[in-house]
Amino acid sequence: MSNRPLSALPSVDRVLQQDASMVLVAQHGRAAVTTAVRGVLAELRAAKTPELGAADAVLARAAENLARSSRPSLRPVFNLTGTVVHTNFGRAQLAEEAIEAMAAAARDPVNLEYDLETGKRGERDAHVEEILCRLTGAEAATVVNNNAAALLLVLSTLAARREVPVSRGELIEIGGSFRLPELMARSGCRLREVGTTNRTHLSDFADAVGPKTGLLLKVHASNYAIEGFTAAVAEADLARLCRERKLPFVVDLGSGTLIDLRRFGLPHEPTAEESLAQGADIVTFSGDKLLGGPQAGIIVGRADLLARMRRNPLRRALRVDKLTLAALGAVLRLYLDPDRLAERVPVLRMLARPQGEIRAMAERLRPLLEKALGPESTVEVIGCESQIGSGALPTQRIASAGLGIRPGGDRIAAALRRLPVPVIGRIHQGALILDLRCLRDEAGFAAQLSQLTRL
Repeated sequence: MSNRPLSALPSVDRVLQQDASMVLVAQHGRAAVTTAVRGVLAELRAAKTPELGAADAVLARAAENLARSSRPSLRPVFNLTGTVVHTNFGRAQLAEEAIEAMAAAARDPVNLEYDLETGKRGERDAHVEEILCRLTGAEAATVVNNNAAALLLVLSTLAARREVPVSRGELIEIGGSFRLPELMARSGCRLREVGTTNRTHLSDFADAVGPKTGLLLKVHASNYAIEGFTAAVAEADLARLCRERKLPFVVDLGSGTLIDLRRFGLPHEPTAEESLAQGADIVTFSGDKLLGGPQAGIIVGRADLLARMRRNPLRRALRVDKLTLAALGAVLRLYLDPDRLAERVPVLRMLARPQGEIRAMAERLRPLLEKALGPESTVEVIGCESQIGSGALPTQRIASAGLGIRPGGDRIAAALRRLPVPVIGRIHQGALILDLRCLRDEAGFAAQLSQLTRL
């Protein structure tokens, strides 16, 4: 404990009279700086450490506190986990065209719900409906705030207080404890489980259909795969049954894609166009996963069914804003030029990135990272496997490359997270793995490595 009296601490006014305080006031405002100085002085009194209370030291601590408190909570990070479409990191990174469209829509008034030709109120779906129909072959389309909301709106509109048969093998649970049965209950329909976990037949659906049935639902497997002695009903067969029984047939594709991923050397993932061609009346899918757009739930299909959804009061609660529509419209327009998609849509570019290109980057970065970490750590270039993420092709892996750090415990992982742009990897078999498939800014990553020695 100090022998100096607490009265030796400077007053707030004395601290604020320093020339350096004017810089802080210009940045944060006088009220915020005054509050920060008072807070530092209160801490010194409570700790009985007046010897640390020189006016310049108090102001320096106040400046550090202000910088920390004014830093946004939502910050860019380097996603080096190997999961390309990572829910915890905001899923798809947007194309520059989408970012520019969002900025333009944010800066000025836009014709969100205004028809420029008639001068009357318009419909916000008009900004993306035509291109969605063109890309999928649908009659109509609408957009809500995510795919769970899309399915909620569909079920609430078409099957409220009615039964919806679903295969037991498709009763999914995804991240954040989202479960399909619970969403169905919230929508007001009643789940009718058919078949078994591993085998469901057309006859199971046919036997479940009755006067209380509202629609048939097929859900694309998300985050899991059932293998071995299995059977599932083809969409075309379910569509035929629905036509015979005069029921809507709904397909939930989950992550969704508008193109055949095989053109990028990836396994096939069903598209909305394929499901509609197989006879689906309504298809739902996400905008911020394989499509590469903003968070959105997209509903495409029959015009008469979409018209009913637009009249549902729930739709207003689930609708998207002008920024989402601007970004989604910009990304969808990129799909009109499929030959350049891998260049312009970040998700597809990262998925199609050759392993050799990634390994070459790892070779360039290895000595820089090893130098920054010091002699206690070793860094080696390794082969690794990336995954798409967010439920798409859950059992498929993509050959990648990265950096393996040993020992790779929590201390180094925490130091990497404290960098100006936090670096997030994964720990595997005692090593910290930095999968470089998603590293777009190699220079920015390398430039901040020297700060590791101070963390």
